[in-house]
Amino acid sequence: MSANTSRPDPGEWEEAARLLSRTARDLPTGRHDHHRERLMARIEQEQRTRETSPGTAKARRPRLSGPAIALPALAAAVAAAVIAGTAMTGGNGDGPHRLATGPALTTRIGAASPDGVSRLLDQVSLVAAKDDHPVLKPGQYVYIESKAADTFVKTVGDKTSLASHALHKRQVWYSPDGTKGWLIDPSVNDRPEGETLSLPDEQGNTPVAGLNNPSYDYLAKLTTDPDTLLTKIYKETKGHGNSPDQEAFTTIGDLLVESYPPPALSKALFKAAAKIPGVVTVHDAVDAVGRHGVAVARLDEQSGQREEWIFDRNTHVFLGERSVQVRRSGGLDRVIKPGTVLFTNAVLRRAVVDGMKEVPAQAG
Repeated sequence: MSANTSRPDPGEWEEAARLLSRTARDLPTGRHDHHRERLMARIEQEQRTRETSPGTAKARRPRLSGPAIALPALAAAVAAAVIAGTAMTGGNGDGPHRLATGPALTTRIGAASPDGVSRLLDQVSLVAAKDDHPVLKPGQYVYIESKAADTFVKTVGDKTSLASHALHKRQVWYSPDGTKGWLIDPSVNDRPEGETLSLPDEQGNTPVAGLNNPSYDYLAKLTTDPDTLLTKIYKETKGHGNSPDQEAFTTIGDLLVESYPPPALSKALFKAAAKIPGVVTVHDAVDAVGRHGVAVARLDEQSGQREEWIFDRNTHVFLGERSVQVRRSGGLDRVIKPGTVLFTNAVLRRAVVDGMKEVPAQAG
């Protein structure tokens, strides 16, 4: 059966392009491409819903909130997006990104408890403070290698179901000032060799570094006082996401995955996270490559999704993150059942290299 390929009207694309242009300045370097794909697919899904159920869905729009757009971070954005399967895979894994698809990713929902959060984050912060990773110098690049997978809503004809993109490797490089970079990720790139992240971007913008566009140079200058840092996070993310507390938690989580904060800042970020209301521990959580650990997590009450930061149980080293549906949601996301893993990630290597597209094994 062929997939429904109806397209949004020109006005919707124009509005989306306008929002994305503004959003690109608010997202971490290289992530606006990832979110652009999902937002456009979400608009297509909304269009299909309006066409098939005009009496109930004509007023629905993609859930955009805040002054720019509700794309609050890697895990949360993937979790929130409802993706028409053919928008990324052609319905059979042979689309431009050529990622295999399969059934929805699922997990046992781990029990959460507010007990022990401060103790765990204290232990994590002490480990982070002892990290002796080298200082990034001009001309060098941060290299981060991870593996990721995600679950999405797939519509073929009049049938809607859950599917997943296969676990795949993601590699990203970026310069100290954040103006040069490269991304290899088959869930985003049309070409296997990847694409540039160097600025200016496709809209001609050179985003100013900030918490949601965190170059190494920017992070190196941030305060390491947890209270001052948390106040700054709340201020700069005001109006974004489903709640101030969730957005603050998500912002810190983003910095764990694809940035290279100095050890003193990492310690401060964990200390700050402990002060966010609603943060809990999850005794057992599993990253994208199957490593079990203990998680620091927070439930988004609006979406029913829980974002989990996973740490090694013994060493307290960060392993990865995932977003798990723990409560049934409504609207277009109603097919996402509790226990669905919407996004999962495992950080495998984080290093400094001397050239773009150079991997640590080739350095020196």
